[in-house]
Amino acid sequence: MKRILMILLSLLLITTIAFAAGNLEERIKTTEIQVPVQINGMQLEDLLTLLSKESGIRILATPEVAGIKIDLELPAQQTLAQVFEALRNKYSLEYKMQNMQNAIIVLKNPGYDTVSAYPNGNVKSYLRLRLNFAPLEQAAIHPYPLPTSAEEYKGVTDNGFRDTLKNPTSTFSIDVDTASYSNVRRFINTGMRPLPDAVRTEELLNYFTYDYQQPNGSEPFSITTEVGLCPWQPNHKLALIGLQGKDIATEKMPPSNLVFLIDTSGSMIAENKLPLLKTAFKMLVNKLRAQDKVAVVAYANSAGVVLKPTPGSEKEKIIEAIDKLQAGGSTAGGEGIQLAYKLAKENYLKEGNNRVILATDGDFNVGVSSENELTKLIEEKRNDGIFLSVLGFGMGNIKDNKMEILADKGNGNYAYIDSAQEAKRVMVGQMAGTLYTIAKDVKLQVEFNPDKVKSYRLIGYENRALKNEEFKDDKTDAGDMGAGHSVTALYEIVPQASAIQPNDNLMQVNIRYKKPEEATSNLLTKTVSGADNWITSDNLRFAAAVAEYGMLLRNSEHKGQSNYKQVLELAKGAKGIDEEGYRSEFIRVVEITQMLGQKD
Repeated sequence: MKRILMILLSLLLITTIAFAAGNLEERIKTTEIQVPVQINGMQLEDLLTLLSKESGIRILATPEVAGIKIDLELPAQQTLAQVFEALRNKYSLEYKMQNMQNAIIVLKNPGYDTVSAYPNGNVKSYLRLRLNFAPLEQAAIHPYPLPTSAEEYKGVTDNGFRDTLKNPTSTFSIDVDTASYSNVRRFINTGMRPLPDAVRTEELLNYFTYDYQQPNGSEPFSITTEVGLCPWQPNHKLALIGLQGKDIATEKMPPSNLVFLIDTSGSMIAENKLPLLKTAFKMLVNKLRAQDKVAVVAYANSAGVVLKPTPGSEKEKIIEAIDKLQAGGSTAGGEGIQLAYKLAKENYLKEGNNRVILATDGDFNVGVSSENELTKLIEEKRNDGIFLSVLGFGMGNIKDNKMEILADKGNGNYAYIDSAQEAKRVMVGQMAGTLYTIAKDVKLQVEFNPDKVKSYRLIGYENRALKNEEFKDDKTDAGDMGAGHSVTALYEIVPQASAIQPNDNLMQVNIRYKKPEEATSNLLTKTVSGADNWITSDNLRFAAAVAEYGMLLRNSEHKGQSNYKQVLELAKGAKGIDEEGYRSEFIRVVEITQMLGQKD
């Protein structure tokens, strides 16, 4: 079918004005398909690729809509504008025109998202902009962005270069959070560039899996290192450090005592909040075992127990309780957290996993709501062996800054869920590892050889920096690692002009971690050679592409010669097998970002 359509388009698509002439809006009005169009089950991105090829207009779909199946029948002599209008009417798509780049972005019309927490409560006027637009032929493509002024992000200043003679040692805590990447993707899916403070480069890096070896022997994770040339600064080097957690079969994991803490306040009414949240939690319920227990606590004006601790074998009962949840009222988040911890403690499993899973847009405004009060409470419960993971939902009023710190203090993970596909990834693909900790308080300390390294900087992990003396201090809290999880870190290195001594060692990687049941840390070390080599592995090239993308989004002062073309070349060349399609999706995200990068 795709091949037949390509032939038809190549023969019958006629542009009535020269490609280089005229305004983009005029061109889509005057480019016609001369025969009837019949499309059955073609992916939208495939259709747009064909239309792009034959019209000379670059047309890309955001990741959210790229894979939808299109069934379309149109009479002969339809313009591209009319094709777009038909797609809009049938599939709720909209179009953002980029005149400067001769491009059109196709995205989902989010007009259904009647979030009550939009800035100034101005929902009606905003929806008029989204829904009451003129037909495509009349002015067609509207650029109205989603409001973000009520969203909150913690300010991040990029790590700078450190002189090795003065500061030869770099220390940080691991981070396996991935929320920042899926939130960045959410911005792109709405036709917007992400806010710079929403971009935490280490979370972009750690969203993706890499080809790291499984650990051998008794250690809970393996260590992979690699050194190559830095793409955005050819005179610099790029050093990769990768940790791969041991995979553990689900049936061998200890039982779980879980409390689902669900925000049902009025701000959760939108489709991409409570309804999506329900979908996500039901996915997790379907993976529970008979030995696992789940309780459900909901909070709005006040907090209450929706479901007492129930065995995982009673899935219908748990799902029924989730389905009954309704949004409304203000947000008694602090009260909800206290009640959830109380339930978790009453049902504590000494040899099991005890965890509260908080799902919210982060808008705590009633009860114990200050950041200091909440973090103090969560730290206390962490020391009792009850951990906290946080799932973020929605748009418009996300409190990312608050959710990130709650998960960090609770020895848990922070993920942002923007789609059913992401819900499956987090709740089915990764939750087993999230629930089962194989190493806690994992810290990395890298000692650079001043004979080989003039200066260095850690890319990302700004919120995870530790003092050098905290590396050996077992009282210092650090990140935890779950079964099957991986951690990736990159250092950009400025080499010495010439080696002072013949020692070829570039750096030494030291890692401290505790076994889940122990209070004393173990030490692992690995020496990394400084031999010159090109970036050859898919691991390093793809990680470099992701890091470069993060620097471009943040407009980092250290971005050097970074550009989207180079990011795409690196990512496409390092895509590898990509069975689940996440790297391919990243490439689409970058392409859309590139199109959004210039103003018309």
